[in-house]
Amino acid sequence: MEIREDDLTGQQIADLLREHLENMHEITPPESVHALDLEALRSPDITFWSAWKGDELLGCGALKELDPKTGEVKSMRTANAHRRKGVAAKILEHLIKEAERRGYDCLNLETGSFAEFAPARALYTRYGFEYRGPFAEYIDDPNSVFMTKKL
Repeated sequence: MEIREDDLTGQQIADLLREHLENMHEITPPESVHALDLEALRSPDITFWSAWKGDELLGCGALKELDPKTGEVKSMRTANAHRRKGVAAKILEHLIKEAERRGYDCLNLETGSFAEFAPARALYTRYGFEYRGPFAEYIDDPNSVFMTKKL
């Protein structure tokens, strides 16, 4: 698996992100969907990576800088055909290493509270993330779970 910084111009990544947003809207009430679209991911405070095996897109993830010492995990998604194969773990490891390289003190994230998000919450817990309250611009929401990892 090769994880590389992505310029968000390829059709495969556009399709995966569209699938991601559609899935989030199927599961979560609209006011609680915090997934970013392609244009929002092009923000200068976000770095986006995609994971590949040859020409096949396996998944993606992003790191948003909240301030010089704090990052946020965004847009974690594994292509349906590659779920339960360790793709998300490898991407998360990459994001954690990059956050450490940048000198962040902590890494935060928001994910869903519904059963469909249980595998994601389990992954984050396995990598040392702990539950916390809302951060940055988020508000308390029963449909959201907030987590943090001290680096």
